Amino acid sequence: MAEDVVLPKFADMTHGFVGADLAALAREAGMRAIRRVLPDLDLDVETIPAEILEKLVVTNDDFKSALRDLEPSAMREVFIEVPDVHWSDIGGLEDAKQELSEAVEWPMKYPLLFKHMSAKIPKGVLLYGPPGSGKTLLAKAVATESEANFISVKGPELLSKWVGESEKAVRETFRKAKQAAPCVIFFDEIDALTPTRGAGFDSHVTERVISQILSELDGIEELHNVTVIAATNRPDIIDPALLRPGRFDRLVYIAPPDEKSRIDILRIHTKDKPLGEDVNLDEIAARTKSYTGADLAAICNEASMLAIREYVQDGKPTGDEKAVKEQKVMKKHFEAAMKKVRPPSKEELDKYTRIAEDFVAHAM
Repeated sequence: MAEDVVLPKFADMTHGFVGADLAALAREAGMRAIRRVLPDLDLDVETIPAEILEKLVVTNDDFKSALRDLEPSAMREVFIEVPDVHWSDIGGLEDAKQELSEAVEWPMKYPLLFKHMSAKIPKGVLLYGPPGSGKTLLAKAVATESEANFISVKGPELLSKWVGESEKAVRETFRKAKQAAPCVIFFDEIDALTPTRGAGFDSHVTERVISQILSELDGIEELHNVTVIAATNRPDIIDPALLRPGRFDRLVYIAPPDEKSRIDILRIHTKDKPLGEDVNLDEIAARTKSYTGADLAAICNEASMLAIREYVQDGKPTGDEKAVKEQKVMKKHFEAAMKKVRPPSKEELDKYTRIAEDFVAHAM
């Protein structure tokens, strides 16, 4: 074992792991250490030289790499790989980051403080705002940063034509989360699952799903170390019963980024790109007033694609590393990209602002 391996740290990170899972983690970390020395091994000899055996050390990175490929036994039916997204990968949205940190990270990091203050952990956080504003990205980041187990549920995929199957899927999701607590359940597009009851003419399957979610969130059997995060761009059609305190305690509006946030977003998406000297990110941020985070990411990628197109069409050598490194993403590429990627219209953004204002007023 290398000196940088801190076993108590991995004990904190392996929520929901049983003994067999921990044994598998140790075995996989060892296998990664062996793979590192395989190129130096002569498999035809009977004994391995001492100098190679001395290189066989299991490092902190081996454990981290093995942990990414393993999941708790309780989560194998519903587990998805935790995405590698950190707070530093998200520009702006400081208020939303703070709200999510308080609801998910802090209860795990400061349990004694919460107990001393007799503070109840928020059960649910609803992220709402226009498409492309970063709601799903925030959920991915909080799953990574909190090191909690993470279950992602796309709203429509729970619905089934068979009577009782949709409610069973909700029950199973919460049951698995309780087994592998601390755990985050993320409902994407929750408006598909929980529209206002009595407003539709279907087979009432969504009404039963809403009732099941309500009983799981606020029923007799309490949730322990399970936080629900939901995202929607139609908060106005969600059933009001979900929005009272004790269910979704925090309603967080994810607005389009301001100029400072746009600069941060552009820096994040261009940090590994070879930019030309004439590229001014502050100027681009000032000219992209109505753009969402997804639009800005698309502009950066489109500018790179235009630079690649220019290189290929000019007939420059394909295997010449020096010529490739001389190719830059220039101001003209960003100009062309901004013409191709159009922001949401002012009317559309105003519609979401009105929905957010009405939604908050109705929820209060």
